[in-house]
Amino acid sequence: MQPTRLSFHDEIKKNIFSTYLLIGIILVTLLALTYAIAFTIGGDYFFIILIIGIPISIAYIVFGFYNSHKIAIKSANAKPATGPQYRQYHNTVEGLCLASGLPKPRLYIMNNQQINAFASGRDPQHAVIAVTQGALDKLSKQELEGVLAHELSHIANYDIRFMTLTAVLVGMIAIISEIFLRSLFFSSITGSRDRESSNGVMMIIGIALAILAPIIVALVQLAISRKREYAADSSAVKFMRTPTGLIGALKKINGNSEMKMSGAVAPLFIAKPNRKKEWFSTHPPLAERIKRLEKM
Repeated sequence: MQPTRLSFHDEIKKNIFSTYLLIGIILVTLLALTYAIAFTIGGDYFFIILIIGIPISIAYIVFGFYNSHKIAIKSANAKPATGPQYRQYHNTVEGLCLASGLPKPRLYIMNNQQINAFASGRDPQHAVIAVTQGALDKLSKQELEGVLAHELSHIANYDIRFMTLTAVLVGMIAIISEIFLRSLFFSSITGSRDRESSNGVMMIIGIALAILAPIIVALVQLAISRKREYAADSSAVKFMRTPTGLIGALKKINGNSEMKMSGAVAPLFIAKPNRKKEWFSTHPPLAERIKRLEKM
């Protein structure tokens, strides 16, 4: 069975559309939470919170868009891959970039003996790839090439823009939701009794929104990310002309113990560090990915 033929141009268009759709959903959710917080606290604070909260929400999205790769690298505690011991790592990426026509991303290392990797950035010109030390130590040259081809596929398809921005903004939604729930406690202390009945419906809506918003945004991420992992696997096979290396790497990753990693950046990795409850994971099960690759 031949790999599914993919058009990079079509994938890029879909991913750019998905990115802007996600930004719109996040912005509306942030503004709704800001309004809910302002309404709940009420009084003179209402317009103050709106005036401050709306620009902050927009500024955070802009900041996240342009700096998401830096945030991801910092969250993973990755360091630049400098020094002669990383020459093969650089050579492998350079060879794949020549084959794919991509600019070479900046390369990083995570000091972890498990096998994993991720790519991040808003576009191929601002992309980064980070691999664990375990990947360099435990994978064969062909297996490492398969992992890096997978990550370069995410870069070529602009998956990195969507996945990294989602990781940053999902975290922001969770923070704002927590602020809202805490503001209810503040309001219960400072608010007057004659506002309770008028605030009742809005408060219920606000609480429901604060609880459901992180789940809704995560489900949007979940719905799109699984398909992208399959597409990146197929694109990696196109880069390498064989699925053997990636199959071997995924089998070794499947035998990994779990990595401790921030839940916000975990979806960026080639295999989710915490692989419990894969039915509710941003990644397809490794066994299914291996089975699919073996048919190619």
